[in-house]
Amino acid sequence: MTYHLLSIGFGSNVVADEVLAIVSPNSAPMRRLREEARDEGRLLDATFGRRTRSIILMKNNYIVLSAIQSETIAQRYAALNDKVHDGNGDMTGRLAALNQKSQNTGK
Repeated sequence: MTYHLLSIGFGSNVVADEVLAIVSPNSAPMRRLREEARDEGRLLDATFGRRTRSIILMKNNYIVLSAIQSETIAQRYAALNDKVHDGNGDMTGRLAALNQKSQNTGK
């Protein structure tokens, strides 16, 4: 079986096929979800001490925190899915273009 890794920033990756949702951490329900996961030992903090900018919900019921914007991770996920399903294109070039676009828009 081949695993496709999704970069969530600062050298951290998750298995793309195990991602259930990528959400913003700003709402009260997401804060509660994060605290529940922390209390139950299901929280993985990949922020490296930076501010949490996205919460990744995994199929195995784990919660992963990232310091990268949820929109950026969603774009990487979409680009990865395009590459996996189409089998065409250079992933590095697409991701660089998406990252450049998000920097220009301030996200």
